[in-house]
Amino acid sequence: MFQYTCLNPIADVGLKLLDSNYQKVEDMKDAQAVLVRSAAMHDLELPQGLYAIARAGAGVNNIPLDKCAEAGIVVFNTPGANANGVKELVFAGMLLAARDVVGGIDWVKSQEGNADVAKLAEKEKKNFAGTEIAGKKLGVIGLGAIGVKVANAATHLDMEVYGYDPYISVSAAWNLSRSVKHVNSVEEIYKECDYITVHVPLLDSTKEMINEEAISMMKPETVILNFARDLLVDEKAVVKALEEGRLRKYVTDFPNPTTVGKKNCIVTPHIGASTEESEDNCAVMAVEEIRDFLENGNITHSVNFPDCSMGECQSEGRLLVLHKNVKGMISQYTAVLGEANINISNMTNKSRGEYACALMDLDAPVTDSVVEALAKTAGVLKVRVIK
Repeated sequence: MFQYTCLNPIADVGLKLLDSNYQKVEDMKDAQAVLVRSAAMHDLELPQGLYAIARAGAGVNNIPLDKCAEAGIVVFNTPGANANGVKELVFAGMLLAARDVVGGIDWVKSQEGNADVAKLAEKEKKNFAGTEIAGKKLGVIGLGAIGVKVANAATHLDMEVYGYDPYISVSAAWNLSRSVKHVNSVEEIYKECDYITVHVPLLDSTKEMINEEAISMMKPETVILNFARDLLVDEKAVVKALEEGRLRKYVTDFPNPTTVGKKNCIVTPHIGASTEESEDNCAVMAVEEIRDFLENGNITHSVNFPDCSMGECQSEGRLLVLHKNVKGMISQYTAVLGEANINISNMTNKSRGEYACALMDLDAPVTDSVVEALAKTAGVLKVRVIK
């Protein structure tokens, strides 16, 4: 039986997928798996018996990825599970920036009790006039699960869509509408587009990618939308540009003192994935990832180890070894198994950056002494007997 714990509430539709082989525990020290949403884990002690952490969402800033990798703990996320929810809010933000809907609503509220509100509205509505998004140029930076959905939907709203992603996956490329113009330079988006929405992961290379230099290329009527990560944008530079009239609006889902209440900033309280459907989708995907890993040793959508899968185990034994990505590891495994007279019937070894994993189907179950010998091998992080 496997034991798991939840550091945040996880939708029941996901937890119901955990059958009688799974038991929920309250203390993480007793768990082999953790399900989490936004709870901060950086200062938590990681128990030796913990095998996996699944984040019911895309971002993993609340999880110490390197610390987990060094402890042989595989961290999963759920890319694409909340994509539609975020996509819809992006368009809500776009429309709020195009037309002063919020200002208009606030004005109407201020007229509570005024019997002449309808007549007065006809005079005041010119103060809340805006523009349509049809015919405007939308630049989508990052064509992953969310970016592709935004780009495709925008074409149906008669927008001229530019897409930029130097690392676009084959799957994303297949799903991208042929009406989207794929550009090779992000500078082209900065210079040409009326609306710019960013959908890339937060990395050292993308931190504050929209900065003063990027803003200087944009048109004064440009609207920037950020529903990915606040640190992708140099928000101090954006606020300054808004105050000086060098940008039209900034729409973000990440409230902080830099943007809240500032001129032409539209800020929502981090609700991009806050829909029942998104939470359900994330919970289901997170649980499915955990089950496949615990029961079969398969790794799908990991953020600190490579994806590695061999389907359901049909052999006498299966072994998972998480290790450093250094030379000579495979030969050491085979030597230990050979000495124990255990044959490897099938094997896959994948690497990603500093870390790697080896998944092996065996003709015989492994003994405790074999596991101990493998665990003592230099560079090995964790050994798990799957079967």
